[in-house]
Amino acid sequence: QVQLVESGGGSVQAGGSLRLSCTASSYTYANKYCMAWFRQAPGKEREGVATIDTRGDARYADAVQGRFTISQDNDKNTLFLQMTNLKPEDTAMYYCATDVSYSIWCPVQAARDFRDTGRGTQVNVSS
Repeated sequence: QVQLVESGGGSVQAGGSLRLSCTASSYTYANKYCMAWFRQAPGKEREGVATIDTRGDARYADAVQGRFTISQDNDKNTLFLQMTNLKPEDTAMYYCATDVSYSIWCPVQAARDFRDTGRGTQVNVSS
């Protein structure tokens, strides 16, 4: 089972930017399976944010389309989420995730249920 460790969260004002990182313990995961970010705000359900498949194709939730960019460095086994023009509604705990059941087809809606997740990194956006 892969171990995922997120970092890069913090507190910013609306309109600001943050870059989240996720390091996977197993180098094989970044090349074989979907990698994803999902988030969970207090009192709300998990929400898929973005996914990237083994071909490097990215998919985004409508709420973040055009503002967030998912990418990965396969050599360093690291996943990123560049977040720009942040809004207060982006405030949440952000989790990195992967699942061996997904490789080429990586629906954003499924990211919230991916099997392997990290412990999360908190993002707070103030107005």
